[in-house]
Amino acid sequence: MIPDDFGVEPASWAADLADLRAVREQVFVIEQQVPVEHEWDALDEKSRHVLARDRDGRPIGTGRLTPEHGIGRVAVLAEWRGKGVGEAIMRVLLEQARALHYPEIELHAQSHAVPFYAKLGFEPYGAEFDECGIAHRMMRRALEPFAGRDSAGLSPKPEARILVADDREQAFTATAELLADAKYEVAIYTRDLDAALFDVPATLDALKRVALSGRHAQIRIIVQDAKKPLADGHRLIALAQRLSSTIALRTPVDERDLQYPSAFLLNDRAGYLFRPLGNRLEGEGSTYAPGRHAQLRELFDQVWERSAPSEELRQLAF
Repeated sequence: MIPDDFGVEPASWAADLADLRAVREQVFVIEQQVPVEHEWDALDEKSRHVLARDRDGRPIGTGRLTPEHGIGRVAVLAEWRGKGVGEAIMRVLLEQARALHYPEIELHAQSHAVPFYAKLGFEPYGAEFDECGIAHRMMRRALEPFAGRDSAGLSPKPEARILVADDREQAFTATAELLADAKYEVAIYTRDLDAALFDVPATLDALKRVALSGRHAQIRIIVQDAKKPLADGHRLIALAQRLSSTIALRTPVDERDLQYPSAFLLNDRAGYLFRPLGNRLEGEGSTYAPGRHAQLRELFDQVWERSAPSEELRQLAF
């Protein structure tokens, strides 16, 4: 049984570099005497990273997923080994690889760690080789398609209907309709979690349904300022803490993202609700608009990658 005194979360290369460095230099450079010039490479800035943290938010483990379809730099501090941290890191990286539709994943396993990776479905191939003075084996694992979810698939495309929100009631109705149509994924870009829309029992129930819809469920929320919803006891924050494996919140780091004036909601059925001014509820959208949805999804994904877990939310979570 994996203990619950640590968590694994996506890491931002820009915002979490110090914590990534703290773990990797302790494990690889100091313990294993890997030359520091070999530890950091050009792939780091292009890769997706994760961090394991203890209850106090201290970094205890890390790993990365490279655009070359590889997992690497998996490291856990000595006092945390044997407690499930490495396995938890690997499972998060594998889920990210599936989400990117990677058909196969490879890694350079230190020879003593081959049994660990074998338990996760990796198979060794080729001869043993030396890397930075340490014996390694190549290992690989095929990944089941991300689209192979827990159901027979999505129903036919929704009817395309314009959504108009001129007041709170209409905004709430449009939000409820988009969430009711969502299957596995929701993305929300918001200034302060919009209590009138998202701190409402019906909305919370709809988000909980999506979060529990299957092992690939994912609700991602970008909140520009977490202080107000925290002070107000926003119930979506509590829900995210209970369902932290499927509901993730991040705060922008880049000033342009913090100053982004608008807010929007996306489901995984090409539906959206866009509010030009994030501090107001007026907006427009559609139950099915693939072009506009794709534009907003691309913007959301770019900001998500540049953002980091909120320090206030992180402290509350542990």
